[in-house]
Amino acid sequence: MKFSAQEEFGLRCLLRIAQSNSTNGLTIPEIANAEKISQANAAKILRILRIGGFIDSSRGQAGGYKLTRSPNEIIVADVLAELGGRLFESSFCHDHAGVESICTNSIDCSIRSLWRAVQSVVDGVLKKTTLKDLIGNETQANLILNSFVEETLEKQN
Repeated sequence: MKFSAQEEFGLRCLLRIAQSNSTNGLTIPEIANAEKISQANAAKILRILRIGGFIDSSRGQAGGYKLTRSPNEIIVADVLAELGGRLFESSFCHDHAGVESICTNSIDCSIRSLWRAVQSVVDGVLKKTTLKDLIGNETQANLILNSFVEETLEKQN
């Protein structure tokens, strides 16, 4: 249970586009170079983000990738869902049952309760977080995100 490289690089590419001052947007080589990933990987990720409706591309000399809406309208939970999914899915126990077809703990599983609780907190934070919240520096993002964590935990108590 962890975030994938695709989700990490996807958020980084999207954030790079959001931070750009270019009126034409950013090209694949510009994004790949700035994020130190291959152009092929950047192109794959940008395609997913474009199909997901987060960015548009234009061709030609003045072409590039731009956000389809303002950063405060792009929710990180939606981006991550498009790029790969959640940390814990309800099918996890079935998919990782061991050598049997059904997990030996499928009836009563305290570990499943842990993963659900973790996913609930993660979802609470990610659904409140917009791309705009990540545009500042790390200290600014920490302040914003910590307040989201506190709000999420208060709601669950």
